[in-house]
Amino acid sequence: MAKNKNFESALHVNKGVSQPSSINEKISKAMINKKKKELTIDEYVEGILSGNRVILSKAITLIESSLPNHYNLAQQIIERCMPYSGKSIRIGVTGVPGVGKSSFIESIGKHLTEKDHKIAVLAVDPSSEISKGSILGDKTRMEKLSVDKNAFVRPSPSAGSLGGVARKTREIIILCEAAGFDIIFIETVGVGQSEITVHSMVDFFLLLMLAGAGDELQGIKRGIIEMSDGMIINKADGDNIDKANNAKNQYQNALHLLPKHHSNWMPKVLTCSAIENKGIDEAWNMIAEHNKLMKKTGYFRKKRNKQKINRMYETINQTLSNNFYNNPIIERKLQVIEKSLLNNQFSAYQAAHKLLDYYFKDIEK
Repeated sequence: MAKNKNFESALHVNKGVSQPSSINEKISKAMINKKKKELTIDEYVEGILSGNRVILSKAITLIESSLPNHYNLAQQIIERCMPYSGKSIRIGVTGVPGVGKSSFIESIGKHLTEKDHKIAVLAVDPSSEISKGSILGDKTRMEKLSVDKNAFVRPSPSAGSLGGVARKTREIIILCEAAGFDIIFIETVGVGQSEITVHSMVDFFLLLMLAGAGDELQGIKRGIIEMSDGMIINKADGDNIDKANNAKNQYQNALHLLPKHHSNWMPKVLTCSAIENKGIDEAWNMIAEHNKLMKKTGYFRKKRNKQKINRMYETINQTLSNNFYNNPIIERKLQVIEKSLLNNQFSAYQAAHKLLDYYFKDIEK
């Protein structure tokens, strides 16, 4: 059918009103041009010394960062804060998962803040070996302590280090002490080598135990008992009170069979209920008594000095390791050597020496 050019439709579309952009171009350009202000070293140090939590958190983030420029900045901040550190009591808290470490720290932490102490809690969360992520849920578990004006709770991912406590945790301790916190708690992930690492950086090493979880004296076979300065049977409440008291007596008797501490301190065994706040005052009195004796005998300073020496050697070892694996030649040769090793062309020892030869030849150039 031929199209009628004179045909007029009954439909009529009025001219629309142009809609404004959902983006304010002036503000958008201003945001693009506005650069995020970076704090100077002086601002970081002044903020930390004044107890500014935001700046302290930012400085800790620099320590935890793997970026080279962040590492260099963090080291300068730490160096400036060193003269103001070392005046706190450092307490390591360990125990199997589920023993109630976070609940105990919150209970004793609230007990101390009510006495006008300023406490910092460095809670290490285990990182997933698969995703490398951490839940970082200690602020949730320590809900009351997290909002206490005299407390600072900092969860950190373990990131594959020994229980998550090594160089970075030691450096964070320095910043927290410079910020005015007089009591530092370090909560371990409670597995493997983490206890040994924590023991090397604290003044008092506290082991939390559970009653009724099996043969009480089986724990004596573990070296962790020998390292502890005090033991507490947690969750001594309800129907578990009698079991906790029995476990306390068994551990206390067994401790007499172990070698005596170099400091002449005899570890004590207590019971407590973190949920019901029972035995918390006694727990703190034990730590305070230990601290008083250590300072009186001079062992406190001796232990701190030994920790400094150990920290130096650990830094040397870590630096050498990083330097080795970041060497361009090693990066190129590593996979080749691995394939040769898997093809049984030479042993693991020969493979290691080949890589070391490549490394030393490169640094001698």
